[in-house]
Amino acid sequence: MAQAEERTDGDPSAEIDPIWTSSRTARQIYALGEVERDITRLLSLAASSVSLLTLPQTDGPDDNLPQGEERSEQFVLEVSEYFERLDSIQVAIRSSLAHIRQSRIAPSTINAPPHGFVPPSLGVNIPTDGGGTGEVYLGLQEERVGRDAWVGILDALTRLKAAQERGQIGVAKPSQTRMDTRE
Repeated sequence: MAQAEERTDGDPSAEIDPIWTSSRTARQIYALGEVERDITRLLSLAASSVSLLTLPQTDGPDDNLPQGEERSEQFVLEVSEYFERLDSIQVAIRSSLAHIRQSRIAPSTINAPPHGFVPPSLGVNIPTDGGGTGEVYLGLQEERVGRDAWVGILDALTRLKAAQERGQIGVAKPSQTRMDTRE
């Protein structure tokens, strides 16, 4: 975590959101986000190091790679940073794993659920008829969504009926529509 704070101290636009400092777990999640950035930089350093190892004659015109002794010095600098980043990634991942062990988080919460798994709704449940297969419980939110849908349908039908009574919408008789489609 100290490494993440060091990086943000130099850049005033990269202030840490207070949500990431609110708990130990939040700090660990933030640190893992920093690890992700470190891995990106690590891959970039590996690519540029390999480019520095190639012969200068194979450099493209827009590669902007140094020539001569500067090339080997740049290689040493990039490889040194590569191994520093690799070490910091290893420390951050080990720290996160230690946090998980110390928190005694159940392994089932870390493992991914099986394909097609739908988690149960949380909160207050209202028993509903499950079609004879036993009781099915829907969450309060699901019940509210269902109720609001029926209220919306009733409102739409009421407005449609009122518009028909005012004569704004013509009512097609079933026999007329069948004859129209035959022609």
